Amino acid sequence: MEYVKEYARQISFPLGGIGTGCIGLGGNGGLVDVEIKNRPNKNSTAEFTHFAIKAEDENGVADARILQGDLEKDHIGCTERPLYTGYGFGPDRGTMIGFPHFEQVTFNGEFPFAELDFSHGKFPGKVKMTAFNPLIPTNEDDSSIPAAFFQFEIHNTTDKRLKYTLALSCNNYYNRTDTCHTYEEKDGVKMIYLSNRGDRNTAEYGDLTIATDSNHVSFQRYWFRGRWFDNSSVFWQEFTRLGELPDRDYSEQRINPDSNDTSDIATLAAHVDAGPGETVSIHFVLSWSNPFMNNFWEITHRGLSQDEIDRRRSKLWKNYYAVLFNDSKESAVYGVKNFQRLYDDTMLYKEAIYNSTLPPEVMDAVTANVAVLKSPSCLRLSDGSFYAFEGVHAHMGSCEGTCTHVWSYAYALAFLFPRLERSARYNEYTYSMQKDGGMGFRIQLPLGCGPTNHRPAADGQYGTVIRVYREFLISGDKEWLSSIWPEVKRSVEFAWNPDNVDGWDQDKDGIMEGRQHHTLDMELFGANSWLSGVYLAGLLAAANLAGIMGETDTENEYREIFQKGCKILNEKLFNGEYFFQDVDLKDKKILEKYNGGVSDHGADAVKSYWNEENQEMKYQIGEGCSIDQALGQWHADLLNMGEIFQTDKLRSALGAVYKYNYIPDMREHVNPCRIYGFNDEQGTMICAYPADRKKPLIPVPYAEETMHGFEYQAASHMIRHGLVEEGLECVRAVRNRYDGKKRNPWNEMECGSNYVRSLASYALLLVYSGFIYDLYRHRIGFNPIEEGDYQFFWSVDTGFGTIQKENKTARLNVLYGKLEVGEFVTDTEGILEVLSGEKPVQYSVQGDTVLFDEIQNLDSGRDITVIYK
Repeated sequence: MEYVKEYARQISFPLGGIGTGCIGLGGNGGLVDVEIKNRPNKNSTAEFTHFAIKAEDENGVADARILQGDLEKDHIGCTERPLYTGYGFGPDRGTMIGFPHFEQVTFNGEFPFAELDFSHGKFPGKVKMTAFNPLIPTNEDDSSIPAAFFQFEIHNTTDKRLKYTLALSCNNYYNRTDTCHTYEEKDGVKMIYLSNRGDRNTAEYGDLTIATDSNHVSFQRYWFRGRWFDNSSVFWQEFTRLGELPDRDYSEQRINPDSNDTSDIATLAAHVDAGPGETVSIHFVLSWSNPFMNNFWEITHRGLSQDEIDRRRSKLWKNYYAVLFNDSKESAVYGVKNFQRLYDDTMLYKEAIYNSTLPPEVMDAVTANVAVLKSPSCLRLSDGSFYAFEGVHAHMGSCEGTCTHVWSYAYALAFLFPRLERSARYNEYTYSMQKDGGMGFRIQLPLGCGPTNHRPAADGQYGTVIRVYREFLISGDKEWLSSIWPEVKRSVEFAWNPDNVDGWDQDKDGIMEGRQHHTLDMELFGANSWLSGVYLAGLLAAANLAGIMGETDTENEYREIFQKGCKILNEKLFNGEYFFQDVDLKDKKILEKYNGGVSDHGADAVKSYWNEENQEMKYQIGEGCSIDQALGQWHADLLNMGEIFQTDKLRSALGAVYKYNYIPDMREHVNPCRIYGFNDEQGTMICAYPADRKKPLIPVPYAEETMHGFEYQAASHMIRHGLVEEGLECVRAVRNRYDGKKRNPWNEMECGSNYVRSLASYALLLVYSGFIYDLYRHRIGFNPIEEGDYQFFWSVDTGFGTIQKENKTARLNVLYGKLEVGEFVTDTEGILEVLSGEKPVQYSVQGDTVLFDEIQNLDSGRDITVIYK
């Protein structure tokens, strides 16, 4: 998608690996939001880190410019560093916007690639920047390199030979007073290593490397040290002179901390010659390493003692990227030497997914939100396992612990990087389980620091069981399943465990009736379709897993409870139009039985939930139309598990969500909560109350908000069940709010930036392709919701590829990795022949499935082709 001028205003395109932090690429080509110190750093400048370019001919320097366009925001000033910057001081001078730059910049963003075209009437040439960090599904380590990758193409538009110099300058973000910058060459890689003399075994130590494989380079290890504006002033004078950069070395001298408002800066310049009409290429990699991390974020709300907080904060662990690479030099050399392979493999993914047969707004939602995985919301621990916040504040993670009820909505990681998703499940069942079978909904760091004192969340606990089944289907890894299965069973049976102080399902009828903590941060009381639906989906998933594990009695027990619950849900929790919460808001006795036990909001349920003034329960859905009322069926559909909610009632309920919850004009909408949409924008609210239904005086929290992960869930579910136009309108409503002018297209918000629930948008791809997957049974297939020719991207544990149907053929293609296929679900009517590679294979047909006589082993470039009459 193309962004120009004011529509590129809010862009910060993350360049970084999974769990490495990132650097943002602004819409004008400047660098912003340097988030490489194990924490977020929103709304910040890159403090003089930038690209610059100059052109020389036989007469001298023809032109020189900072490689960025006009700054479209913060004219008054916004970002603060030291004193005398920020609001009222104009843009921070570290943006380099005070120097000559390009007048025309076009930003084309198709994550994970950003392509920017620069042109200016005075500059003798055109420049194209392609920026990315490797994103290669199923290759989580190459997708976790702590670096930003840049490829430049400089086209000489003149009729004379020119010499171009492209320079990357970088601030030493990790130390202001005692830096050590060195120039090195290794295996054809030229680099400046920005290190320091700090203690390497602390959470504060870090280093950076600027690297290129250009044949001809010059460098400046240090910008001029001075006061006032000396550093950038002298740099520009030296850069714009004829010839190469002069070097400078201060490595033996400590800087006076009062002498400048920034750390030391180094520059590496690549020099290339280009004839008339010729295009030349340059590669740069900017890598970083802040190897050790600790739990620096606020944890006092857990009721821990200060001594315990200090103990946990004193423990360090290594970021996984620091296990892969000793320092930024190693990652830089790896990145430069493997640049083309990493680019090509990432482009395989990009072209495959962007060529999928999806409406534009769906394509935008599916692909843009994958950027969350490259944001500071996500970490990789020392063993490579995955951990995440829900999102991030400006300078700290928001809501720690790979939160079970939020991450249950997120489908992208499970398919793109299945081993990471399985590692998170393993950690949850290893470190978050409590004695009674409850699972604390936030895992704590450092791992093993102590039992979690976060309580179980009903949607999170059974959402995690559902995810165990999903991860098994995607991988077929029975050894992994066996390693956590006893704890999975305990978590399932927690619902009717007598020690469950919340009394979820003490009568084992498949419906939750007790106190149910949930993702809207409070607790529901009594039967409701939302949480009971997730519970039922979890029971069904667990029954399927029990069958795989050969535990027939367990399977039968779970299925019996499941069937009872489905009957009650469909008969008693449907009001003729949609599903609801069956609770008497005037009955104080419901709360009184929960005046003991554990609650995030106090053990006294009456105190937390009873409104004495109007004699009514607070924070309940009641007769409202909830956006998540059929959430359990959404999961069941995506995992191809079958029916929980009766089809006719489900379609009616989804229609009601569109009718009542969708807001066509937010100017007319009352929203006392957080504001993620306003003015003439549209969105789908969390809980609506039709005119003929009673709205509690104080309804469920966030009722009037528009939160994107919920919106994608509802929209994809509408589309899955035939309400295509309604679902598409809901998707457009979200993505129109992230148009680059108002908000960043690659940073959807909820509880902070880079919010992970938006990864629910990946479900749209699963819905449109009708993806069927079960690697345990070597089964894969597609049942698209629309007729006609199509192409879709797919990814599972062993590789990724495409499915194409056109010209009377259906072709399952492996682009990366491998795939074992024994059953291929596709259109089986009128099959003439089936090929594996170029050879016909023996098969039979059973319903909508092609059954192969032998397992077909596909690798990159080999496909299965079904030819029709």
